[in-house]
Amino acid sequence: MHFDVLTIFPEFFAPFRTTGVLGRAVERSLIGIDVHDMRDWADNKWRQLDDEPYGGGPGMVIQAPPVITAVREIERRGDRVRTVLLSPRGRMLDQTLVEELAGETRLLVLCGRYEGFDERVAEILEPDEVSIGDYILGGGEVAAMVVMEAVARLVPGVVGDPESVAEDSFVAGLLDHPSYTRPLEVEGCEVPEVLRSGNHAKIARWRLERGVEATVTRRPDLIIKNWDRYPAEVRRLIRRYAPGLDPERG
Repeated sequence: MHFDVLTIFPEFFAPFRTTGVLGRAVERSLIGIDVHDMRDWADNKWRQLDDEPYGGGPGMVIQAPPVITAVREIERRGDRVRTVLLSPRGRMLDQTLVEELAGETRLLVLCGRYEGFDERVAEILEPDEVSIGDYILGGGEVAAMVVMEAVARLVPGVVGDPESVAEDSFVAGLLDHPSYTRPLEVEGCEVPEVLRSGNHAKIARWRLERGVEATVTRRPDLIIKNWDRYPAEVRRLIRRYAPGLDPERG
C-alpha cells in the first residue's frame, strides 16, 4: 500500500511516518508514504494558493488550478491511484469504507485548509470525498492521518498479530469486549474471574457477551446497521439485552 498526501503543511507528517507500528511498516517497505507540498505547484513567487471567495464571506479558499495540476502530476508518478478529498460533506469513514480503501494499491489524500478547496477541484477531479466525523478541524492533515492509520492496519504484516486486527471493534459490527492486564486488583476492582479460569471456551463466550452488551448499550446504531451480517448467536444475545433493537420484531 502506498499513500501520497497533498498538503500545505508537510512537516506535520514527519513524526507520523517514522513512529510506532506505522513507522516500522514504512521501514519494512510494507507501507509507503510520500508527502507533497501543495505550494510547490503555486503559480506565483509568493507560493500563495488561497484567495478571497467569490460572492464575499469570511475566510479564504484554496485555488483549483494548482491542486488539479498537482494531482494529475502525482497520478502519473506511479500505479493507478484512488484520490480521496477530506471534506465534512463526504462519506463517513467507517470500517466498511476502511476495508474498501485497503483494497487499493495506492491512495492520494488531499488535505484542505482555510474554507476548503475551490469547488472545481471536486467537479473536475471527481475524487472520493470522505469525512471522519461531524465536526470541523483546522485542516485535513489530522483527518488524513486517521485514514492512513485505519487503512494501514489492514495491510498484511503491518500489525504483528493478525488476530488482533480481526477482533478489533467494528470489524464484526460490534464494539470490542473489555480488556484487563496486571495487577489483578486496582482500588478494589478485580479482573473478572472467568478471564483467570484458563477455560478458553468460557472466555470466548464472556467476551462475545460483553461485546454485544457494550454495543447495544453504547452504540445501538451499529445494531441496526449490521443486523444482516450478524450470526444467529449474536442476534440471540441482542434480543436478550435489548429486544427493542431487533428489526425483525417490527
